[in-house]
Amino acid sequence: MQNRFRVAAGLLAAAVLATWLAPPPAGAQDWAPARLADGQPDIQGMWNNADANHTPLELPDELAGRDSFTAEELRELAQARFDATIKANETLREGDPGFYALYWFDWFWQEPEGGDWPALITDPPSGKMPGMTELGRARAAYIREHLHDTYANMEGGDRCISRGVLGMMMPTAYNNGTLILQTPGYVVMHSEMIHNARIVPIDGGPHVAGDIGLWEGDPRGRWEGNTLVVESTNFKEVENLRAPKGRARQSPSRRIVERFTPVGPDTLRYSITVDDPETWTAPWTVTFPWRRDSGYQQYEYACHEGNYAVPNSLSGARAEEREAAAAGGSH
Repeated sequence: MQNRFRVAAGLLAAAVLATWLAPPPAGAQDWAPARLADGQPDIQGMWNNADANHTPLELPDELAGRDSFTAEELRELAQARFDATIKANETLREGDPGFYALYWFDWFWQEPEGGDWPALITDPPSGKMPGMTELGRARAAYIREHLHDTYANMEGGDRCISRGVLGMMMPTAYNNGTLILQTPGYVVMHSEMIHNARIVPIDGGPHVAGDIGLWEGDPRGRWEGNTLVVESTNFKEVENLRAPKGRARQSPSRRIVERFTPVGPDTLRYSITVDDPETWTAPWTVTFPWRRDSGYQQYEYACHEGNYAVPNSLSGARAEEREAAAAGGSH
């Protein structure tokens, strides 16, 4: 009985996962993007993922056990989340901290449309982020305790170096515009946040030597039908980098696979799978739509290493330490 239960549970999990990661609906599959002169499907243009902010990262407990949702339900769930956020902030008055936040958040101006699923996490099948490894938890705890001991402990985005792949590609409060350009042999993704440009070769060449570590890894792309698949390895070891549910260590063993599938003239179906066995106990996948936004204009994100956030944070921490030492010495 126990074995039969395990087999049944495994089959159910596989079925749910297949539902979440299934190809787009038949109508979308029939749609064929235009192709460039070199044969690449044309996915150029300005894309915006702010709408994905209306979908929670993890599957809400009250939806656990569901294995299908209609497009209308997904829109209703996204609208309900939007309405709840507005209601939670409706008591704010001009001049209150946070009053203006809603107005410069990109998602505030996006119509809640709903995505492929009622949560961004589409694997594991539970819709929940896997836990951190013992090493990952230990490093995260250390960073929290010693965040302002040195500039090197501060988050890479706060230092204006890089938000990492997750920080650039996941939906965030603002600056969600990504410009995609294509040339023979390459796809370029220009992110507004910290003005990163990811240059992805699609020539089938090998990754760089294993002893070379990069903040955003070494990307290599290929086309599988109309889907651009980008695999990134050779990540630099970084103790504190943007991640869902907070910040986390990026280890050199990290491997990221992204998929960009055009499912209509104005929608890209995007997924990112992260496998970092030193940080998380299992791989995980996030899936959500990008919307074409030709009217969106990227502006310079004037962020540079050594910006005032770094010295101010460090000097503030030193001031607190002096105050604590003086208070301790007065007893």
